Amino acid sequence: MQNPTVTGTPGSSLYRVIRLWFAAWLFLVIPAISKAQTAQQAAEPIPEPAVPAILAAFDKYEVVGMPEGHGMEDEDHFILSLVRNPAFSEKVNDIEVECGNSLYQPVLDRYIAGENVPFAEVRKVWRNTTQTTCGTWAFFEQFFPLVRAINQKVRAERRLRVLAGDPPIDWDQIKGPDDAGKFGDRDVTIASVMEKEVLSKHRKALMLFGTFHLFHGGRSAVSIYEKDYPGLTFVISDLGIFGADSPTLSSSPFAAWPVPSLARAKGTSLGGFDLAHFLPAPTMIDKDCNVNTAFPKSLQRPMEDYVDAFIYLGPQGLRLKEKMPGDVALDADYMKELRRREALSGFPSSGPGTLQDFLEQIVNSAENPFLVMPKLPDPKVLAQSCLDRKSHSSPPQ
Repeated sequence: MQNPTVTGTPGSSLYRVIRLWFAAWLFLVIPAISKAQTAQQAAEPIPEPAVPAILAAFDKYEVVGMPEGHGMEDEDHFILSLVRNPAFSEKVNDIEVECGNSLYQPVLDRYIAGENVPFAEVRKVWRNTTQTTCGTWAFFEQFFPLVRAINQKVRAERRLRVLAGDPPIDWDQIKGPDDAGKFGDRDVTIASVMEKEVLSKHRKALMLFGTFHLFHGGRSAVSIYEKDYPGLTFVISDLGIFGADSPTLSSSPFAAWPVPSLARAKGTSLGGFDLAHFLPAPTMIDKDCNVNTAFPKSLQRPMEDYVDAFIYLGPQGLRLKEKMPGDVALDADYMKELRRREALSGFPSSGPGTLQDFLEQIVNSAENPFLVMPKLPDPKVLAQSCLDRKSHSSPPQ
């Protein structure tokens, strides 16, 4: 199985931008459009209280992986409540995060340990990753200070460490698309951090990443290190788009489930549904600029092959979107830098043209606090952009 990603040259800007763009919208809500076959004798999933179930998983597994919000406020709030639970630091040593630039691990270590590190310095950890959206979500401005505060209230031997799992990109040195493209394969970095800092030291860790980085099998970060450390990771997925189109609350397949709850996938009707029932297919483009918007056949398998459990955080159609912190929106220099990074991708932007337009868009978005699927790029535009880049990069004849 291959992760859904671009099949072009890894060093190309188009390869990188589709990966970045896909990571930003992968877990947002769109209507499911297909039906999967379930096993005839599959049992109904049994939900149990989520926090106790996750804490209990650490008694059997070295690592528990689950999705951080990716702009979904309900998941972010749950993670904060989990980490705040007094039992968490008694069972867990480390937390590896997707939105953390490993270039700044020494700074992050000093900050989390309680040393006097200016916030403007430590926020580079999540503002300067390969994923531009990491720096625009409120969750990370809360998460890192929360772990720092927890460490000041627990015994020294129970203090948590936060591990930055993103490649060590230095944006000051990125001058063009090819420079940025060198950091496109993030799963290798994620797996390397886990092997070096957690598994080889027999520590316990919570992994907070997009679900595709956590899947068993294929070339996800978890599957990379499971070749040497099998059977040590418990993978949790959110429910994605499953049940999001229920017309009423009472008609939802999860209407009777407690909030929040966790349900095992293996041998259940829910785990028997295929991947397309939970996650929207990525947009992929090959070396010849052909665009495909469907999952490859290698990924058309039951979810129980990929994950161990599902987390339910409330009615699927009423999930809230993460808000952008005011200090981020009003930071003109940072907004300008994000635009520079996006321009380096070579990806055709459909966003607001000026900073003022951008601020007005933020204000207008407050009218609808629920998750809304952003407009997907036109495949024809993507194909033409690819062809243009190939034409411009071709050596003179």
